[in-house]
Amino acid sequence: MRILLVEDDAYLAEVLAEALAAQRYTVDTVLDGEAAWIQIGTLEYDLVLLDVMLPKLDGICLCQRLRSHGYRMPILMVTARDTSTDKVIGLDAGADDYMVKPLDVRELLARIRALLRRGSTSSPPILEWGDLHLDPATYEVSYRERVLRLTPKEYSLLELFLCNGRQIMSRGAILAHLWSLENPPKEDTIKVHIRSLRQKLRSLGAPEDLIETVHGLGYRLKPLSGK
Repeated sequence: MRILLVEDDAYLAEVLAEALAAQRYTVDTVLDGEAAWIQIGTLEYDLVLLDVMLPKLDGICLCQRLRSHGYRMPILMVTARDTSTDKVIGLDAGADDYMVKPLDVRELLARIRALLRRGSTSSPPILEWGDLHLDPATYEVSYRERVLRLTPKEYSLLELFLCNGRQIMSRGAILAHLWSLENPPKEDTIKVHIRSLRQKLRSLGAPEDLIETVHGLGYRLKPLSGK
């Protein structure tokens, strides 16, 4: 899941981005409304966390512009102004939810989860590849019914491979899916995460090449017989 955080308070933006990243979200941060508008036209986002008081283009106007252009991702608006009128204006502009600063991070995360679930009447399907199972609803990963303990980035990496099946994922594609645009790591970082993921899988009996390297192209899950 990719979230755009639009917040001009650099310190608060950093705190929120860290909290979201710890929950396995990929987070991009921008500091003003116009930058957010450009960013949303560049990448697809699952949710926008939007401050009201922003330079260049305020959150209300940005929300109205997004809705008028057909963008339907959930928008959670935040503001320091705690009045019923402000909340009504925000919701009428197209926001799906509204929170007042100072933010309770636990409540914020719960509201984000609720918004991301909205419109879905069933739990996301369990992803399987042979004896490997990943449950997006519980974040549990197992191999031959033994639970695999993964870091958030290892989990996201494995989920990406499972969602794409036999498709080869280049390092550039992996970076684009799993890291924010502000401070992407070097491509060698991917090799480190894949090495660790392979070791953890192998410790539960998975073959060494369950995640295989396609030289010159990238990585994928090793095709199963019949797939």
